[in-house]
Amino acid sequence: MSKIKILIPIYNDWQSAFKLLENINSKISVLDDEFSVIIVNDASTETRPDFSADLDRLKFIQIINMEENKGHARCNAAGLKHINEKEDFDYVIPMDGDGEDRPEELSLLIKKIKEYPNTVITANRVKRSEGFFFKFCYETHKYLTLVFTGQTIKYGNYTCLPKSVVDKMVTESATWSSFSGSLAKIAKDRKSIPSERGKRYFGPSKMSFVKLLKHSLSIIAVFKTLLLIRSILFLIAYLFLVIGKISVITLIPVLGVIIMMISVIILSKRENMSEFNNCLENIGSIDKIK
Repeated sequence: MSKIKILIPIYNDWQSAFKLLENINSKISVLDDEFSVIIVNDASTETRPDFSADLDRLKFIQIINMEENKGHARCNAAGLKHINEKEDFDYVIPMDGDGEDRPEELSLLIKKIKEYPNTVITANRVKRSEGFFFKFCYETHKYLTLVFTGQTIKYGNYTCLPKSVVDKMVTESATWSSFSGSLAKIAKDRKSIPSERGKRYFGPSKMSFVKLLKHSLSIIAVFKTLLLIRSILFLIAYLFLVIGKISVITLIPVLGVIIMMISVIILSKRENMSEFNNCLENIGSIDKIK
């Protein structure tokens, strides 16, 4: 029987988080493994409401209260570090706390990890629930990542990580900036399950265009050396093709690539290993609600 920790970062979205706990408890009722949940409260400004439910399949539920808001990616990284240093576990499953990572797919992740016990299992998106514009932007993000880094990343946080991989992720500075980028860098051998993006339990999506852009560039920043090489080769080839036809319009792609390179270099400074090593000092308290 494997010991599995489900890691859920939260900022104010308590109503969704508590509904997610109930759904997780229901969906793992047919599984034989030992499940516990660790919620990382990213310095929420809203008071956590009282919560009471018969979550009989969860061994325990902890809420780690951070003193300073650090954002979703760093919240995830701090949670991984806490689990790696303080908990006895075999696997970690990070999940978004709003219902967009569907608890119905936990059984698929567990089934796959039984087949490949030492391999990362990712929940690869095959269907999304957002509108046309967001889907278009997301597809653009995937193709840009493929073209400039050679990486095909179809997954987010929703994965199943063996302990050996968690050990590596907490010593990789990229984890402090981009979970999926760091995982792509560390774990080349990955298996996957098909995953549908669920709908938020309550309220509108918090993923804006600006956040998606930052998310995309943060992933690319993990592979900044490869990006710079490919960008320079692209610029040389492109300028050779348009030589003699230089105009404001033909220079737009050049400007776009240069802006992307500068943005990636700036974002790569988020990969701060010193901050990552000391992130557990940001924990104010730990509450056990089960």
